[in-house]
Amino acid sequence: MRLDIKDWKPFITARLFPVLENGKANQQMLDEGTECFYVGAKKNDNGVMIHCMRDESLITKGNCIVFICNGQGSVGFANYMDVDFIGTTDIVAGYNEHLNEYVGTFLATIYSQERPKYSFGRKWKTHLRDTEVKLPIQCNADGAALKDDSRRYSDDGFVPDWQFMEDYIKSLRYKPLTTKNKVENKNELDLTNWKEFFFGDLISSIYKAKAINKDELNESSEKAGSIRYVTRTGENNGCEMLAVRSEVPENLIEEGNAISIGDTTATCFYQDEEFIAGDHMVVVRANSWLNKYTGLFVVAMLQREQYKYSYGRAFLMDRIKETIIKLPVDTDGNPDWQFMENYIKALPYGDRLEG
Repeated sequence: MRLDIKDWKPFITARLFPVLENGKANQQMLDEGTECFYVGAKKNDNGVMIHCMRDESLITKGNCIVFICNGQGSVGFANYMDVDFIGTTDIVAGYNEHLNEYVGTFLATIYSQERPKYSFGRKWKTHLRDTEVKLPIQCNADGAALKDDSRRYSDDGFVPDWQFMEDYIKSLRYKPLTTKNKVENKNELDLTNWKEFFFGDLISSIYKAKAINKDELNESSEKAGSIRYVTRTGENNGCEMLAVRSEVPENLIEEGNAISIGDTTATCFYQDEEFIAGDHMVVVRANSWLNKYTGLFVVAMLQREQYKYSYGRAFLMDRIKETIIKLPVDTDGNPDWQFMENYIKALPYGDRLEG
C-alpha cells in the first residue's frame, strides 16, 4: 500500500481522543518488582523506563497512545502501549474506541512528527489538546469523502479512515522477532538475599574515553565497514550513529565487552562490539565476570541510579566507583554471576542474544 497524503484532512487531538489522562507517578513512589512497566519520557523501548511492582492506584490502562509531554530529547514523541502500565507525570495517555496495535502504531508515528515544535521551553502538555495532525479519511468507491453529520471528529464532518491505518501497518514488510523462551519459564528474582556492593570493588578499570567530535566523522549507511559512535544519548544503546571505520585512528577505538557511561547524563549501556566515543564518556571494564549477559544485568542495576544525576551533579568516576548496587549472591556471599547470566538468557528474547 502507498501513502498518498494529498487528500488527508486535519484533526484536532481533543476530538480524536475524547479521554486524555495524565500519568500519576514518579520513581520514588514505586516498589521493586517485575509485574508492571514504568513508562515515561523515553522515546525508545516504547517509553519503558524500568519494571516495577503493580500498584492499582497508579495504573494507567493500556490500549492507548502515550504522549510524551515533557523531557528534553523526548518531548513531542508518542508511543502506543498495549498493556496496563504506571506512567510518569511527564506523559498523557489518549484513548479512542478505534485503537488497536495497528491503528495505534500508525497514530503514534504521525504524532511523533510533531516533536520539533516542543522542548522544555514549550511543553506539549499545554498544547496537546489543540495539536492538529493530518490523517487519511473515509471515502466511498468514487473517492468522495464520507462525512458524519454529528461533526464528531471535525467541523467539516470528515471521519478518519481507521481501517486504512490498520491495513497499512499490516502491509508493511517486516519479520516479527520471535523467541523460544517462555515467560513462565524465566527465573524468579528473590531480592531478600541480595547484598550491596560498591561498584568500584567489582571492576578492574575505569577511565575517560578518548573523545572524538562528531564533525570529524563521516556517517556510514551500512554496518559492514562501520563502527559505533557512542555518546551520552539515552537511545539506541548509546550509539548516536555508525561511522566509517577506515577513517578513524586506531588509537581512538575502544574494544568491546565494556560498559559505557555518560558522566553528565548517567546514561549507561553494555557495549559488545568495538566503538568510538564522544565527549564526557567513561569506560568501565571487568576482567573476571563481564560478558553480554552479566553486563546487561549490571547495567540494569546501574540505570536505577540515573535519577540521582544530571548536568548539575555529574556521574563522575569517583561517584561511579562509590555507587552501591544490590546483586544476587552465591553461598559464599559473592556476586552470583552465573545466576545473573542464566537469568538474562532465560528472559523472553534472551535467546536472541546468542552469537
